[in-house]
Amino acid sequence: MVSDTVLAAFGKQIDWCNSLGSPFTARVLGILADDFGRGGATAELAADWTRDPIGDALALRFAGALHAVVLTDAAPALAACYPPRGSTDDALRAAVLAALDERRDYIRNFLLSPPQTNEVGRSGVLLGGFLHIARATGLPLRTLEIGASAGLNLVWDQYHYTLGSGEWGDATCPVRLAPEWTGGQPALGTPVQVVSRRACDVAPVDLEDPAQRLRLRAFIWADQLERLARLEAAITIARAAGHRVEQADAATWVRDRLAEAAPGCTTVLYHSIMWQYMPQATRDAISATIAQASAAATRAAPFAWLRFEPARVVEGPEMRCTVWPGGEDVQLATAHAHGSTVQWQHGAMAGGAMAGGAFDAVDATANPKR
Repeated sequence: MVSDTVLAAFGKQIDWCNSLGSPFTARVLGILADDFGRGGATAELAADWTRDPIGDALALRFAGALHAVVLTDAAPALAACYPPRGSTDDALRAAVLAALDERRDYIRNFLLSPPQTNEVGRSGVLLGGFLHIARATGLPLRTLEIGASAGLNLVWDQYHYTLGSGEWGDATCPVRLAPEWTGGQPALGTPVQVVSRRACDVAPVDLEDPAQRLRLRAFIWADQLERLARLEAAITIARAAGHRVEQADAATWVRDRLAEAAPGCTTVLYHSIMWQYMPQATRDAISATIAQASAAATRAAPFAWLRFEPARVVEGPEMRCTVWPGGEDVQLATAHAHGSTVQWQHGAMAGGAMAGGAFDAVDATANPKR
């Protein structure tokens, strides 16, 4: 039954919110789930939902809609219950139910679009990968990001990082990433130069559109105020940088970009927490293009594939990197999906690579899907 499926979706999301450090969002979703079960406004708003509520992140759409109502000052009583303020369960329940009733049309329209996030904290993981690649090849980087959303992780080299006992980046930057760090460290002293950067997304966020900026803010969980402040600062930096995320199918875009010659620099294809959202046919097409590009890579024009994605054999997402020619696939780190914790698992000298930019001679056609 639809009702059972929706309730199961809310239950799963409540568990995820609790495990990912958002107990307030879990409380809000618990109120919505209870209201749904009682046939209240939540049930009426979700009555026509015939698609998979888990795959469609229906619970997150509701949470985002209510947060958007708060961010636009459209429900003062609800805003009074949201962080940084505190509230009793009874007060929060009354405010949520009132907002569902009073702002029903707004919430209904908000639910129509899927959640769109751009977690800046993932740059705190990806930085180690870019340093690994720069150290391995000794060349400037040409970066290509797929699933880039608003492009906030496209300007990763403009942020400031504290990774364990080391620091990297612009000390005056308001985006300051300091994940809880364990293990070794990447080679923070490695020179890194980005000579070009491009990105695509099937539905990119236009940062010049106030409504789209609001959606990004709304999908940050309301009790994670540090993430929200970091997002605001990153939006300002990205808008000033002027890079635009291209609207494109990832498979076609990757094929076209990797067909372009890039002598004298390392082409880096990268992505974070997005691979599983693409259709299998798209993933297969990108993997085939990567295999072609890896076979064509040379010392003068290397190619690297950097990805931070959920893993099949370890708990939590992992960051892996493959650099060609050479083709050894290495696991660099495991990390929290939002980048709040990182366990570095690789030495400063990359497996299969030597200081000074030379590669060990191994099979350049190694399977990129490993």
